[in-house]
Amino acid sequence: MNREAPMQAASGRGALAGRRVLYTGASGGLGHQTTLDLLAAGAEVFALDRDHSKNQSLLAHTPKDAANRLHLLELDLTDQPALEVGLAEITAQAPLDVLINNAAIYPSKPFEAFTMEELRLVHQVNVEAALICTRAALPGMRDLGWGRIINVTSITLTGGWENLAPYVQSKGSLLGLTRAWAREFGKWGITCNAIAPGAFPTDAEKIHPDPEGYRKFVLDHQAVKRRGTPHDIAAAILFLASDGAGFITGQNLAVDGGWNMT
Repeated sequence: MNREAPMQAASGRGALAGRRVLYTGASGGLGHQTTLDLLAAGAEVFALDRDHSKNQSLLAHTPKDAANRLHLLELDLTDQPALEVGLAEITAQAPLDVLINNAAIYPSKPFEAFTMEELRLVHQVNVEAALICTRAALPGMRDLGWGRIINVTSITLTGGWENLAPYVQSKGSLLGLTRAWAREFGKWGITCNAIAPGAFPTDAEKIHPDPEGYRKFVLDHQAVKRRGTPHDIAAAILFLASDGAGFITGQNLAVDGGWNMT
């Protein structure tokens, strides 16, 4: 079945009306507001996050008229059999239109201090979960002849940070998968792009020992002299998930205030 949807605006209310979206890490620092923006655009969102308190906060901030389109899934991405069962239940109801692979962990210490178990854990959460989600979403998207896969990579791929080797490795893997999937899935009307957030003020930033010094460091590197907000990420996601982005695939969009201009 090839579903031809009417052209929608790239953002704003109704832009994703009727679209079913799976979003991993949906209640976190960037995910919370982006999920609310997806709901405001009319999407039905399956928000996957294991943090109960953050999930409850997301639920509390969801407008009443959108609550029936938000489905909270408290799944641990390291429990791959449970993840596969949960995804099978979702896709059995109807195909997914949009998949956002966002969930990640970011332990910070010198490379030599990581055990192999710790390195594998980062890969399992940051990469293997994306593989499993994509495998689950792909058949329905292929049948529809329409789909959007969005992988969240990172500004750290530019090499400006140390003590994050497994995290950077995982984001590099996602970028490679973005390009491979774009090439392979394009014939079915499925696009695959990545978004590389800059240095946003989220929980990840709290690991820095000098927050004010880090803020200055960020603004000195950006062309735009303000900190990014979750709405900036949401705007990019809404565009790449829209009908209007149907001729864009295999790209890594930097949402970083002009830090990295490649």
